[in-house]
Amino acid sequence: MSAAVAAASAAANSGSRGNNSSGSSMMETNAVTQMPPSRYESQKRRDWNTFGQYLKNHRPPLALSRCSGAHVLEFLRYLDQFGKTKVHSPACPFFGHPHPPAPCPCPLRQAWGSLDALIGRLRAAFEENGGPPEANPFGARAVRLFLREVRDQQAKARGIAYEKKKRKRPPQNPPPVPAPPSSSIISHVHVTDLNATSGSQSRHGHRVPSAESEESVVMTSTDTRASMIPLSVLN
Repeated sequence: MSAAVAAASAAANSGSRGNNSSGSSMMETNAVTQMPPSRYESQKRRDWNTFGQYLKNHRPPLALSRCSGAHVLEFLRYLDQFGKTKVHSPACPFFGHPHPPAPCPCPLRQAWGSLDALIGRLRAAFEENGGPPEANPFGARAVRLFLREVRDQQAKARGIAYEKKKRKRPPQNPPPVPAPPSSSIISHVHVTDLNATSGSQSRHGHRVPSAESEESVVMTSTDTRASMIPLSVLN
């Protein structure tokens, strides 16, 4: 009886240890998965909540499923009252001046870059929250045309040209210089070796006999002439 109780207590202890280990592993995995969101994700969440609050305050209240590109344009115009970018009117003396020397009564607007980034985040948030991509109001043609119009208007009013950043291409390495053919090297070495073994020197690719060879030639010619002298002269 005591042996059975001991076995049961041991099994209970092992089970509790297994549960503790599994619980600690689950806590570790949750700690790993629950990482703080990035700055982009946090801003996207705030923008999505702001747009949802705008739809609730709309008169009459507007559901997300009935939202269209026209409602998105209304939302962008609504945000202009919180803008901080001075956009000069054509009648302003500082129209087209990038750095006006004095203040003017022109209104403050949302900058084109801020609106463009906002639409990009809301477009992604709409699809992440179950919206179909083909019915995305933030990707409507009217919204794209509005952003292009705002960009051109602010570029003229502020005297700032908005250009796309070009990617810098890595510098290309110059082509390698081809090595001289091996046949010419071998032939040059062969000629030099022949000249060295024959005891003569090479000048501009021609063989020139050495001094020893010239002496041998003179001696040979002298001996030949001496052998050809007639007997009458010797007498």
